[in-house]
Amino acid sequence: MAMTRVRPGRATRVLFKPLARPGRISAGESINQRSALIDWAAYVDGKRVDTDSLAEAVELVRAPDDLPEGAEPRNRFVWVGLHEPDAAELERLSEVFGLHPLAVEDAVHAHQRPKLERYDDVQFIVMKTVGYVERAGTETVRTGEIMIFCGPDFLVTVRHGEHGALAPVRRRLEDTPERLALGPAAVLHAIIDRVVDDYISVGDAVQQDIDEVEENVFSADATNQAERIYRLKREVIQLKRAVGPLSGPLRNLAARRFVPTEIREYFRDVDDHLARVREQVESCDELLTPILQAHLTQVTVTDNHDMRKISAWAAILAMPTAITGVYGMNFKYMPELHWKYGYLLAVGVIVTACFVLYRGFRRNGWL
Repeated sequence: MAMTRVRPGRATRVLFKPLARPGRISAGESINQRSALIDWAAYVDGKRVDTDSLAEAVELVRAPDDLPEGAEPRNRFVWVGLHEPDAAELERLSEVFGLHPLAVEDAVHAHQRPKLERYDDVQFIVMKTVGYVERAGTETVRTGEIMIFCGPDFLVTVRHGEHGALAPVRRRLEDTPERLALGPAAVLHAIIDRVVDDYISVGDAVQQDIDEVEENVFSADATNQAERIYRLKREVIQLKRAVGPLSGPLRNLAARRFVPTEIREYFRDVDDHLARVREQVESCDELLTPILQAHLTQVTVTDNHDMRKISAWAAILAMPTAITGVYGMNFKYMPELHWKYGYLLAVGVIVTACFVLYRGFRRNGWL
């Protein structure tokens, strides 16, 4: 399906008129909930150019170059960042940047599988973001999503969830104008690199928790770890859903024509990091199964040991019950019934029998 890109003009100003610039958001501040638009800027040869409106930024990037004959054209693009936009806000962006309706629908509703799709000259990338957060005294994996529309002169990021904030990425890139001068592909690499770094951090944290659980399972004072093992299993599954499907799209990105030659090796480096995380997550998944089986086996062994103790004491207590039961039948003619030392003899037999049983069970490890 062919797409037409609307050029700047009065229509662009009308489209973006409601989107006033929100305050700049630092890493620790909350998102301005009045608008999904977090930040935007035009970048000319790697230098940020702030404008009063997004329409002005688009006009600046797409205005004709006034350069001497023979001079190289300037590298200009717009970077727009949004957080959980609604359909109306993305629709206005799609009319200006020529975004495909199917990709816009995916960006609005989220819950997409990591993928890479191409619509004409626009690349659409979906990635899962992860974070290891503490809630109710336990650390759990929380996921979000980042959708990226990467075109020749623009890059639109749509973020869902609490994780994967891109303000630090933007500031770091603005400190290195030579990287930004390479165009939207450089921003795309920086975002993917940030997401994969989060995978590494969360993967290491999960690995540390698994090592701790493994140590507790085989310790002398082991407690019931079944619930924690199952929770770690679910967290590893979430990581696999985020990491596994991204390897194919990331590998294909390095071969796309829109990626400058200077950046392709960086994409391959990120792919190597992703492969390391994928192997780590798979090994964690494989390790959790035998840990759970070992824990359940230990629980069974502990239960059997307790049952042996109960059975041994029951046998010891059965001995005096049996002897006293015989002499409690109230028959008139019974041996030693009227003997002067009969009681002492009966008590002695009971004590001796109980002691012999106790020694036998103790020797066999039942007590």
